[in-house]
Amino acid sequence: MKLIIAIVQDDYITKVVKALMDNKIRATKLSSTGGFLKSGNTTLFIGVEDNEVEDVIDLIKKECATKKIKDGNTEITLGGANLFVMDIDKYMKI
Repeated sequence: MKLIIAIVQDDYITKVVKALMDNKIRATKLSSTGGFLKSGNTTLFIGVEDNEVEDVIDLIKKECATKKIKDGNTEITLGGANLFVMDIDKYMKI
């Protein structure tokens, strides 16, 4: 089993959560704030079987996009989500 921690920009979170729900993938949603631009984002905790990881990543990729913003005279490219995939030793639903 894997745990996907997805930090998604608020611009995309509604579409990401809808895509996950449409595909019967459960997620726990937490509000969070980014460190770089202090922008609003949401953190999703998604537990899936090993063979479902790529499908979940593809769903998130489909709904998120990069965007360019101006920081003074510098143009910065931001991704729509940051994902961390970790092994889970044990899962219990109580």
